[in-house]
Amino acid sequence: MTENRFWRLDRHPEGSDFEAALSLQTETLPPLGEGEVRVKVGYLSMDAGTRMWMSPRTDGYQPPLPLGSKMAGLVLGHVSESRDAAFPVGTLVRGFGQWADYATMVPALAGLEIVDNTVADIRHHFGALGMNAWTAYVGVREVAAVKPGEWLVVSAAAGATGSMACQVGRNLGARVIGIAGGPEKCRYLTEQLGVDIAIDYKNDDVAARLAAVEGGVHAYFDNVGGPLLDAVLPNMAHYGRVAVCGMVAAYDNDAPLPGPARFDQVLMRRLRIEGFFIPDFLHRGAEFLPTLREWVDAGTLTVNLDETQGLENTLATYRRMLSGKAIGKVIVKVA
Repeated sequence: MTENRFWRLDRHPEGSDFEAALSLQTETLPPLGEGEVRVKVGYLSMDAGTRMWMSPRTDGYQPPLPLGSKMAGLVLGHVSESRDAAFPVGTLVRGFGQWADYATMVPALAGLEIVDNTVADIRHHFGALGMNAWTAYVGVREVAAVKPGEWLVVSAAAGATGSMACQVGRNLGARVIGIAGGPEKCRYLTEQLGVDIAIDYKNDDVAARLAAVEGGVHAYFDNVGGPLLDAVLPNMAHYGRVAVCGMVAAYDNDAPLPGPARFDQVLMRRLRIEGFFIPDFLHRGAEFLPTLREWVDAGTLTVNLDETQGLENTLATYRRMLSGKAIGKVIVKVA
């Protein structure tokens, strides 16, 4: 009989007080059902989008988690038990499981997939070979349709997805402007990621800095929404494209934010704005991986891994990720 620790969502969090909303529970693992797979979790991915899953909002891209259920998120680990022949014991897998020592999943519902266990550091499957990289690749190359020589702006540019978007844009020949909070993050953008311009939204006038770009910016990879979107829209070139990846400015609220105050610029500058959600593209992963792996091997796609050890430390780690204090990809090492 194996014991399993898991985080349970007891109530909807208020702001970032996750300790009052989630509790660490223990259970004895039940037998697997037909078609289920159990994974001994090695790592948990800390992702901003899961904050909306904790809220009562029903207008998100997926229904909220029921109170009393196990907190869900992306996990990486090895199959410990299986009643699905496609996922034999010992296989390295990634999918949407639970914040737990052991995640139990139905593969088709969890997006469970076998990943390459020959990668020198398996954490890359949460980094430069993971969904953040897939998101950046789809958002920059397809949704924002960035072309060589164009200006690409990325918000939350020092985060897990933003840092990837900056590098994808650079690798595709764009000139990149990264928006991040604080001098340390801006140095990371210019010195480590090679962006052309870093804007510190905490200390700079973002709109004024963007206004200095002759002809305007051609594409915006938006992770934030809110006031930053208002700063970018009037400084876009005609026929510019906005790829809406995230709205972290709204995730702490039970109600959505008001629309952009400068929405008139969509008409004035003939802009195209498109939201996208990477689970819609999971079936195309085999298309993305060769290019991403080539960039990883060449050293032109990297990620700073911000790792905390211990399932019991998940909430503090999650709050630090949402507060913007981390650089790169935030993960929890469970096993």
